[in-house]
Amino acid sequence: MFTRKQRPAGEPEPYWKQRSWQLSAGFLAVVLVLGGIVALTSGQDTGADRVGAAPPGPLSGGAAARNGRPQGCSTDDSTGDALPKSPPKDVSWHTFGVTRVPVSASAGPTRTTGDVRWCFARTPLGAVLAAHVIPSQMSGSGWRAVAQQQIVAGHGRDLFVFQRSTVQGIDGGEGSGGTSAASYAGFSVTSYKSTAATVKLLLRTGQGYAATTIVLRWSGGDWKVLPNSDGSLHSPVTAVQGDTNGYTLWGI
Repeated sequence: MFTRKQRPAGEPEPYWKQRSWQLSAGFLAVVLVLGGIVALTSGQDTGADRVGAAPPGPLSGGAAARNGRPQGCSTDDSTGDALPKSPPKDVSWHTFGVTRVPVSASAGPTRTTGDVRWCFARTPLGAVLAAHVIPSQMSGSGWRAVAQQQIVAGHGRDLFVFQRSTVQGIDGGEGSGGTSAASYAGFSVTSYKSTAATVKLLLRTGQGYAATTIVLRWSGGDWKVLPNSDGSLHSPVTAVQGDTNGYTLWGI
């Protein structure tokens, strides 16, 4: 009789069966970002894949208006640097591509130009909303415009664009009814100042909770995602053990 082949002691499981890979795949189904999936070098970049191919927009240039914001952008920044203890009272949920994302009339995004949803409050809560909204816009066909205007320029952005250009988009827009492998459950602001913020996102998956971190910078009058050197827009996704203490829950 045939016997099942046993894996030698110490040999790792196939990557698709590993818990960390499954969690990352779940998050990628939400935002379709590619960091850590493809190992590329700057020498593989091509002119056709660069973000400059996208049309200009309100956040494309380096100069902001006199008040520090692009023309037409106005937010309530009266809460200052106070870290949020609860979600904004005016939060609503919109479907971008395949995931539902929180938006707020007070914290942002308050403006939409083409495929770009922008103008976030210069507050910790504004950074939280940007950390949710900006990556979630990367699933559709308008991702180049989003990358050009809402990812900090540099090698990391160029690498993200190269990687993203190899994957087909998932268009759907608001109200598309798309489904995803994970959903946004909460957040934690782990560091904040008026020019930089680090936001940890709590995700709800079929296996429980997981978390990932997104770093943002204030640039050109709005929050933008600062990519990692490998082109990823977020840290590796990890399981959350135990309860969700330390996170502010969205309550949905």
